[in-house]
Amino acid sequence: MTTAPARTADRYPTRGAVEEMIPRQDPVVWSSPDAEGPISTGDLEGFERDGFLAVDRLIEPEEVGTYKAELDRLVSDPAIRADERSIVEPQSQEIRSVFEVHRISEVFAKLVRDPRVVGRARQILGSDVYVHQSRINVKPGFGASGFYWHSDFETWHAEDGLPAMRTVSVSIALTENYETNGGLMIMPGSHKTFLGCAGATPKDNYKKSLQMQDAGTPSDEALTRLAGEHGIRLFTGKPGSAVWFDCNCMHGSGDNITPYPRSNVFIVFNSVENKAVEPFAAPIRRPEFIGARDFTPVR
Repeated sequence: MTTAPARTADRYPTRGAVEEMIPRQDPVVWSSPDAEGPISTGDLEGFERDGFLAVDRLIEPEEVGTYKAELDRLVSDPAIRADERSIVEPQSQEIRSVFEVHRISEVFAKLVRDPRVVGRARQILGSDVYVHQSRINVKPGFGASGFYWHSDFETWHAEDGLPAMRTVSVSIALTENYETNGGLMIMPGSHKTFLGCAGATPKDNYKKSLQMQDAGTPSDEALTRLAGEHGIRLFTGKPGSAVWFDCNCMHGSGDNITPYPRSNVFIVFNSVENKAVEPFAAPIRRPEFIGARDFTPVR
């Protein structure tokens, strides 16, 4: 376990009296254009421009079955359900997410270490990386609730103490993502603007926000402006497809009222040169299973 470094100057103020938009002050792609890695130069340029990269077949179909079976095993295990790292749907009381899944499951730990996965993270962030957060998301049919519009970095900066926008996420589909079953939506190019939200962070905000976001939620006016400037992209794909996206992308997902489940594994890589400090806009840190304080590089 590594001690968090001292807090740096806050270049992205949020959770204050008023909402404000601040131009991004960090690179999007941190490596040089000729850096080795699995992402092509053209795809890196697209990531720089749009803030995301869709990969049609990150893992093979036979591998999907292994990961889907492990997801099903975890969500049906009473011990996992009783663990504080499991989040349940408020209405159905079914498991919605299981956090720190790379520590709970060796199957998912191997996925984190897979060169197809961690190699892309290193290439985007230009350094060794550690896992800031991992989880499996389960969105069963007939009423699973969505995630409202938000920037992950706004939360990770305010409540976990990540200083800079040097963090990237990957969502790997374990079931088919249709246009209708609550898929991921991103505003392309929104990662170039930081939206500092209004309103203070309550103590232990994470207990509520993991079920329904409140603090750190953009206003309707700001979302309308961003959508007008950037549009909205909805991601679909077969099991095994993936979306990489920058930590500051404005994104969200709708409810799933179809019969078709939507499950994915979600991994957040942070640069070892961007270690978490004390929260910038919260009274206490979130638990380490949500915002890691172990900065050991993925090997």
